[in-house]
Amino acid sequence: MATFETMEKINSFLVDANSWANWPMFILLIGGGLFLIFYSKLTPYRFFGHAIAITRGKYDDKNAKGDVSSLQALSAAVAATVGLGNISGVAIAIHDGGPGVVFWIWMTAIIGMCIKFYSCSLSIMFRGEDSEGKLQGGPMFYITKGLGNKYKPLAIFFCLSGIFGFLGVFTANQFTETFMSVVEPSDSLFTMSDFNWKLSVGIVLAIITSFVIFGGLTKIAKVATAIVPVMVMVYLVAVIVVMVLNASQVIPALKLIISEAWNFKTIVTGGFWGLVIIGVKRAMFSNEAGLGSAPMYHGQSKNDEPIREGLVAMLGPFIDTILVCTFTAVVIILSGAYLDDSSGIVMTLQAFRTTLFGFGDDLLMIIVTAFALSTLFTYSYYGVKCLSFLTNAKIGRFYNHYFVIMIVFAAVASLDLVKNLIDLSYALMVIPNMIAVLILAPKVNAAAKIYFQKLKHEQA
Repeated sequence: MATFETMEKINSFLVDANSWANWPMFILLIGGGLFLIFYSKLTPYRFFGHAIAITRGKYDDKNAKGDVSSLQALSAAVAATVGLGNISGVAIAIHDGGPGVVFWIWMTAIIGMCIKFYSCSLSIMFRGEDSEGKLQGGPMFYITKGLGNKYKPLAIFFCLSGIFGFLGVFTANQFTETFMSVVEPSDSLFTMSDFNWKLSVGIVLAIITSFVIFGGLTKIAKVATAIVPVMVMVYLVAVIVVMVLNASQVIPALKLIISEAWNFKTIVTGGFWGLVIIGVKRAMFSNEAGLGSAPMYHGQSKNDEPIREGLVAMLGPFIDTILVCTFTAVVIILSGAYLDDSSGIVMTLQAFRTTLFGFGDDLLMIIVTAFALSTLFTYSYYGVKCLSFLTNAKIGRFYNHYFVIMIVFAAVASLDLVKNLIDLSYALMVIPNMIAVLILAPKVNAAAKIYFQKLKHEQA
């Protein structure tokens, strides 16, 4: 009972803290993102095709500095974002704000593409080294190297927030809920309480994660590159099958999203702006644009051309939010699952069970397993980099032990607690990252001008 009361107190604190952090996050993410779109003169969107060509390896330089290819960096970054945020986070958003929230997820993703272009260009432009002399990138480095040491408190603030924000608690929690819903351990021969089942799932998940994350970046990148394309394709095929089988309901579902997006009488707490903020937060959870996580991976790409890496990174929000989140939302709406009182992964499981002949939830369980593992592998790396910056590379590796322990904690915690913890950490990380990106944006524009002039001459 005491433990439950402590959890409630922590959750209450997180709710209050989120109410303060939401608005600075919203202003910097959306206001700052809109500024970057106009300031860039739509550059990232105009060179979308060129970004795909770069990702396919057409412009790879084998002699460039870095540990992984641009494709591996994108795969690893997408591994952290194409996951339970797309299939569970969308369900939470619809539960909290209704179908209209999906429209604001779209808008945030479009803005996020431009933010990723700038932040990941900066991750190559201002790379640093850790205490062991290994090449590193990310907000902490473009803050200290791009803005100077007087801005180091921003970098420290980012890393402190990241130590909590990059925990795999949401993923572990929702994976456990998936297991409990699909396997239904209450019918098992093993008579254990739900708490003990969740604890067991958490321990097994922690052990599996340990095998990969203690192998370092190269192993993470290889695993992510292998898993991500497969898991995305299986998931997309599943949702496309659902939409084909229910083709007559797809357009009405999309219309509902658009009409409800402008419902000023929404029942969401906080009214219309509450609806928009939910969309922004869930989109940020989906694609992490503005968060500063992806630049950590892209900063270690074998690429000495900042603009090229920025264009590759821009594809992330398009893949995981415009495509994957939209398909998830349509399935949830056309199945009618959004009308139930369930939230998170349980809502999505219900949608798949209803629309795929009664076994859709079993298929989703397989997909969720791949999503969960790839996300956990990637997030641990982000946390290690944050702790390494605050201390040194040797101490930084101890983050993985803390990360694994928190997987077990998250398995038995409530969805509200882990959601509020991650929302607060993300909102706090956005603040220093977006301040730095906005101040350093002119340097990206100057580099882009030189890059595209050179590209024009090469293609002439």
